[in-house]
Amino acid sequence: MKVAIIGIGLTKFDEHWDKNLRELAIEAGTKAIEDAGIRGRDLNAMYIGNMSAGRFIGQEHVAALVSGELGLSIPAVRVEGACASGGLALREGVFSILSGQNDIVLVGGAEKMTDIMPDYVTTTLMGAADQEWEAYYGLTFPSLYAMIARRHMFEFGTTREQMAKVAVKNHHNGCMNPIAQFQNEITIKDVINSTMVADPLTLLDCSPITDGAAAVILCKAELAKKYTDTPVYIIGTGQASDTLALHDRRSLTTLDATVKAAQMAYKQAGITVKDVSLAEVHDCFTIAEIVATEDLGFCKKGDGGKLLDEGVTEIGGKIPVNTSGGLKAVGHPVGATGIKQAAEIVMQLKGEAGKRQVKDAKIGLTHNVGGSGATAVVHIFSR
Repeated sequence: MKVAIIGIGLTKFDEHWDKNLRELAIEAGTKAIEDAGIRGRDLNAMYIGNMSAGRFIGQEHVAALVSGELGLSIPAVRVEGACASGGLALREGVFSILSGQNDIVLVGGAEKMTDIMPDYVTTTLMGAADQEWEAYYGLTFPSLYAMIARRHMFEFGTTREQMAKVAVKNHHNGCMNPIAQFQNEITIKDVINSTMVADPLTLLDCSPITDGAAAVILCKAELAKKYTDTPVYIIGTGQASDTLALHDRRSLTTLDATVKAAQMAYKQAGITVKDVSLAEVHDCFTIAEIVATEDLGFCKKGDGGKLLDEGVTEIGGKIPVNTSGGLKAVGHPVGATGIKQAAEIVMQLKGEAGKRQVKDAKIGLTHNVGGSGATAVVHIFSR
């Protein structure tokens, strides 16, 4: 399996009071088209990751909106899988090329989240959880991940300081990323002493509410060199599911969907976890990064916190994680996150990541999660 990425486009991830969803989507899409050196008429299809524009801004039919604004009459499909919508859209774009149906496609993700009150955002996001067994009883995603954190602390001795180190690391990386929503350094003390959200998670353990868009141009591998001298290839993709409700899971400390998706992607790419140079993982909360590093095989179960203590996941470490700043610092416009992750890996593998560049990066991984782990998608990238 091999599909090329020949162009990327990103907006600033932020609170965009002066831009609407269509403007953000068009900005990212246009940048990707220009970066690929193609024209709109060269595109065969479009896949747009979007979780909930209908509830966030009252706009459904998002894919047609974007294709219309670009002046294109090509097939356009919206892909929804909660916070994994972007990663799933990328997977669908890959399959459309591998099937032989398309040669060049645009895959994008966009979300406008800040135009409504925070409590309504929380209600909207809980649409990705089990309405009858979780949302009805007042659970929120911070409280669901807080239960994961408490169980992880109980089973493996993971400390509050180790979770805080995720936020500290990712804010440091975000300071070097011009699209990041937050570009300020923080300390372990700042994280622990910030406002309590759901014990043990405080405000600085949580990814923010964000507006933003991202896009990539996919191309048949054999055509890639026609457009760029430095294509990056997607060489593996995996997706898996689990129960929507957290209480029905086999374990509170393992996202089985991540484990299965990763195994599928590694096998398809013909690599092992030891071959991965860096990863962008779904750190919607600090505990989520710790669990992800374990489930992806970077360490044994329960040792995710130790990776932070030993600097393994820092830029310059053995397996840098979230060099972009992750969801925590870059922001989390839910439909766009999976595509932003891919764009970061492309920049890293091309040696274009600036101050956050990982030396000799050859193989990258992205990990995008929907809900509390009911959906997971993993992609493997190579130079």
